[in-house]
Amino acid sequence: MTAAQAAEFLAAGRKAQMATNGPNGFPHLVTMYYALIDGQITFWTYRRSQKARNLERDPRISCLVETGEQYFDLRGVLVQGTARRIEDPAAILEVGHRVAAVLAGAGAGGPAPAGSVTEYVQQAARKRYGYAVEPSRIISWDHAKLLTTP
Repeated sequence: MTAAQAAEFLAAGRKAQMATNGPNGFPHLVTMYYALIDGQITFWTYRRSQKARNLERDPRISCLVETGEQYFDLRGVLVQGTARRIEDPAAILEVGHRVAAVLAGAGAGGPAPAGSVTEYVQQAARKRYGYAVEPSRIISWDHAKLLTTP
């Protein structure tokens, strides 16, 4: 994919498989809902979660967003980078609102819900950190292009 196609693909996504480095040397892989904020994959998690502890120790992360059922339908974007922890309560609340918008079907690049702050987001934000993934490498693929490449 071109850089623009990869950005569009990420904006249309909802979930990413995220891998952090676990304490035993094995990758810790989880699926998380995310939002794009300033073009970066952004998510939130409980402060005492395994991924938060892993990122405290080693901020490197890989995020995979993919789609497709058949071989020639497979498309994906892998973002490798560093997770920057967000501790400001207002910024964490913003991440929560943006992720809630994704859950409501707005897509990762969609706007935060206007005028409606859910009680869940407000309560959960008090126990969470936000994270923004600062990419160091982006890898993408689109197997549909294999059918048209000479």
